[in-house]
Amino acid sequence: MLDSYRRVLARPGALAFSSAALVARLPISMVGLGIVLLVEGRTGSYGLAGTVSAAFVLSEAAFAVLHGRWVDHFGQARVLPAAISVFGAGLALMMLAVEQDWPRVWTYLFAAVSGAALPQVGASVRTRWSYLLDDAGEKQTAFALEAVLDEVVFVVGPVLVTLLATSWHPVAGLTSALVAGVVGTFAFAAQRSTEPPAGRSSGPVGVRPAMPWRLVLPLALVCLTLGALFGAAEVTTVAFAEEQGERWVAGWLLAVWSLGSLVAGLVTGAVAWRSGPEVRLRWGSAAMALAMAPLMLVQSIPVMAVVLLVGGLAIAPTMIGAMTMVEQGVPSGRLTEGMAILHTGIVAGVAPGASIAGFVVDHSGASAAYGVALAGGVLGALAAQTARPSSSVRA
Repeated sequence: MLDSYRRVLARPGALAFSSAALVARLPISMVGLGIVLLVEGRTGSYGLAGTVSAAFVLSEAAFAVLHGRWVDHFGQARVLPAAISVFGAGLALMMLAVEQDWPRVWTYLFAAVSGAALPQVGASVRTRWSYLLDDAGEKQTAFALEAVLDEVVFVVGPVLVTLLATSWHPVAGLTSALVAGVVGTFAFAAQRSTEPPAGRSSGPVGVRPAMPWRLVLPLALVCLTLGALFGAAEVTTVAFAEEQGERWVAGWLLAVWSLGSLVAGLVTGAVAWRSGPEVRLRWGSAAMALAMAPLMLVQSIPVMAVVLLVGGLAIAPTMIGAMTMVEQGVPSGRLTEGMAILHTGIVAGVAPGASIAGFVVDHSGASAAYGVALAGGVLGALAAQTARPSSSVRA
């Protein structure tokens, strides 16, 4: 099975830029939690910590598409280092504002600046794979590899930031995220031999190719609803573990969920599929919805772990299907922007999903709150039925 991955990683420069992108993406899973740990540790207020973290996440979502557009037009080597530098400065100043007890407005401002500047490395590395590879099967393998690495990021990042913040210093977790983001992004951007050429977002007469919105918007809606599923399931799983008197197992339960996705992602990239990515998107999103239904009935931690493991198997194939449809249907000069739109959908869905689930937990308990994740999954499955592949427009 690993032969497929060996072939794509054997391409000159592939292993180096994919590894650098893995490190560069660690802040995605670390900063939000790190902000909560720092602000709550210094102020004792979860409410304040949550709103500061929300300022970071919402700013990231608001600027993700613009980042993708800049990368397509100006090139990865110019945009990514500048963006990560602003991100690092903003995050460092936010930590200083909290530690020195500056007026709260500065904490919010610097959190928003760092979120707005967080570069779209995940979209950029997928664009780089699309430029490097010609074979559709190899592109699928590369996208599956990056989906697996995304799961690695979300398994390693939260554990690392929590360990550093709780056992060493509240600032240590965020500092590690800052260092990983800066070092990884600069290392990724420095690899010019595999970088897609800049300026492809404009034609020879300066006209930007049209974005196939009939393809992209339904996919963005799928990602929005699945983001709500992710946010709701994460919050509810923490509440479930607390109701069982074992709050510490919440992280392990979520790690098992990611493990299921990781395994499925590896298999997806190794199989030569006869069906198109739209079929995997539809079946995968339906499977994600179905996997949420049993969670409302589970009252045992071991059983919950098994159900989450099985449910996680649907995540990576669904997201790989969505990314592949974008890669095949969006003009090459706007590919990073197109993928950033999907990322924006996921991020934008997490906050309302988590908030609604938290409200249900407070009033009806964790079992009922898993219904919010189920609702998100059902909406995602319905939205997936409207997504139609468009003909390749590769230039």
